[in-house]
This record gives sequence, structure tokens and C-alpha cells, in this order.
Amino acid sequence: MHQPYTPRLIVEVVTADGVTGLGETYGDTKYLELARPLADRLVGHRVDDLNRLFAEADEVAVDAARVSGQVDVGGLRGVQTADKLRLSVLSALEVACLDALGKSLGLPVHALLGGKVRDAVEYSAYLFYKWAEHPAGVTAEKDDWGAAVDPAGVVEQARRFTERYGFRSFKLKGGVFPPEEEIAAVRALAAAFPGHPLRLDPNGAWSVETSLKVAKELGDVLEYLEDPTLGTPAMAEVAAGLKRAARSASDKGGGGRRVGVPLATNMCVTTFAEIKEAFTRDAVQVVLSDHHYWGGLRNTQHLAAICRTFGVGVSMHSNTHLGISLAAMTHVASTVPNLHHACDSHYPWQSEDVLTERPAFEDGTVRVSDAPGLGVELDRDRLAFLHRRWLDDDGALRDRDDAAAMRVADPGWVRPAVPRW
Repeated sequence: MHQPYTPRLIVEVVTADGVTGLGETYGDTKYLELARPLADRLVGHRVDDLNRLFAEADEVAVDAARVSGQVDVGGLRGVQTADKLRLSVLSALEVACLDALGKSLGLPVHALLGGKVRDAVEYSAYLFYKWAEHPAGVTAEKDDWGAAVDPAGVVEQARRFTERYGFRSFKLKGGVFPPEEEIAAVRALAAAFPGHPLRLDPNGAWSVETSLKVAKELGDVLEYLEDPTLGTPAMAEVAAGLKRAARSASDKGGGGRRVGVPLATNMCVTTFAEIKEAFTRDAVQVVLSDHHYWGGLRNTQHLAAICRTFGVGVSMHSNTHLGISLAAMTHVASTVPNLHHACDSHYPWQSEDVLTERPAFEDGTVRVSDAPGLGVELDRDRLAFLHRRWLDDDGALRDRDDAAAMRVADPGWVRPAVPRW
């Protein structure tokens, strides 16, 4: 269970000519501590001098207490390097500068990135196991999605996504129930939506052995399996095991259903330094980019080019973003030639935004705006309302802590060790 709110940081740059640009990223305290001094260093620079922006970031110190690991260790939880923190803040500043530059030149952001190769970007429905409502004491707000704690509930949630937004592919956030129950849920989705791409993401909750078992069991229906186990070495073991199984099936004459399934990640490969190990060990076959992690839209294009060089697929990860980030995702996704999987988006779950008009999903896609900049406008009244809530929360919402929400429902709850199965 997530907290009912998550902090987001909205960045606005203003040029000497009065043109404004918007960006968005994570808003926890550790990001704010970097954003303010870095923003101060931008005053007086050209809005198109993005290379200098990244150079300036190296001069901003990171509090050692905010860093839980000194090196990037692919896919291991709890590793938060100084560079990763800086890049997450830089992503919002870069997007804001591109938005302002586009408005100044009368060009959409995708044109500043080299031009779009598609007019609409496909997104996937993001399915979650959930109770019908929050327990008392978490939030009084309710939604109309209902419960999803079994295969029937998951299928009903997917059906609502299809009816409301036209999504044609589905991703289930797993690692919640024993694997057999989540296998049953994916099978139910496959029966209810034949031919539709399906993904399963257990957030590293499984052992290598369990990952292999599930991958073999669902090989005929999954588009990819995302981060079934933690860490690049373990992912490499799963990938190697699936290759062996595929060869064995081929030696026996083939036929039957597909044995293996591609492995995707937004945990093993989140920085350029993590690419070498993951790719040389063939640990992942699809990288789910996130322009917040990678430092913006241009770095996302660099990542896509590297993936194309090594024959690795690419798509996009999502995490509780608002409309500014959805617009940025859509612009950069429209410029990536090798984007062969629908992108993730939490956005339909978000009931609030800071824009005058919410980006719309039509047939599971978002149209790429050709308006100058990102093509979105800030609703200053909504921003002020949400900021007041942030100011008045006595610090409870300053840093995302899902464990705190869980302990309202179960006071004795502790974060389970992984692998859980």
C-alpha cells in the first residue's frame, strides 16, 4: 500500500525575455536540498546551454547522510549515489530549459531533440493489487476502482482501463501474493484479452529458481518479465537458465509453447555505469528508461542509441508522475526509433495535477504535441493549493514512506526480506 500522496518538485525557469519553462521530478527532501543550490547556479546562463547545466551540477555537494551507497550496484535496493540524486534533479531543470527554449523558438520539444518519428506514443495500463479503499487513518479519499486482490479483480481493473482509456497492453505490479496466484492472474488476463501484450513486475521479490519457474510457466503469454529477482548477477542467472531451457526444448523438436521470456529492468540499469555488466552478461533484454533517473531527455536518447547498438529493447518506466513529466516522456518517446514496447504510466491513477488541462489518453496513446515547448500550461491556483497542503502537513508528506502507511493497517508490519519466494 502506497502513501495517499507523494511529493513532487515543479521547476519553472524564466528567461530574460519573460518566457517560462516547466519541469518536474521527485520532491522528497533529499532532492529539494540539491535543487535549490543548483537552481541558484543557473541564473545568468543561456537557456540553451544545457551542457554547462550538467557541469554545474558536479559542483553542488551532496550531504553524505543522503547517500546510502558509494558505487552503483545494478539492481540492488537501497543504493543511492550522489550522481543519481543529481541526475534526478537535473532532469527537471533540463526539461524546463527545453520547454522555455521551444517556446522562444516556436518549436515543440521533440523538434529540439531531432524530430518525432511517430505522432502518438502508446502507453500500457498499469495494474495494481489493491483493497477497495484505504484503511481508516490513512486517507478519507476514495476511488471508484474497487478491489483487486484476485484474478477476477485484476481482470475487472484491466477492463475499466480499456473502457476509459483504450489501453491495449497491460502490466501487473506483482510480488504481492505467492507466485502461483500471480500466475493465475496473468493467465486470467490472457484469457480475457487474447493477443494483448502482458507484463509482470514482481519488484525483485523472487529467487532465481522461482523466477525461472514463473518465466517458463508464462513464456507463451508474457511480452516480458520485469525485474523478477534482485541484482544484475541474479538476472543474468535467470536469463542463462531460460536460454538453456530454450535450447533443450529445441533439441527435443520444439513445438508447444514458448519456454522463455525476455527480461526487462528499471532496477539493474539506471545509470550508464551499469550498462556494461548488464549487457555483457545478457542479463536484460529490455531496458525501461526513466528520464528522471537518467538526467533528462537527451540522456534518454543516448541510452536508446546504446540499446539499439547492442540489440537491447527499450521502453519507459513510470512512477507517480504528474502531467509535466507525462508530456516530457511523450516528447522524447516520439523521437526514439527503437521504441517497440508501450511505455508505462501511473498517470491515470493520479487524481490531481498542476496543469490547466490534463493530457488525454486515446486508444491507449497520447498524441505528441506540436505546440511550442512541451505544449502544457501551469495552473497556478492548483499549484498553490497543493503547495499549501505540502506546507501544512507538519512534515508528514515531505518524504515518501510507504512503510508508514502500511503500519496504519498493520502496526506490526515490517518490510519483508527479499527474495520473499
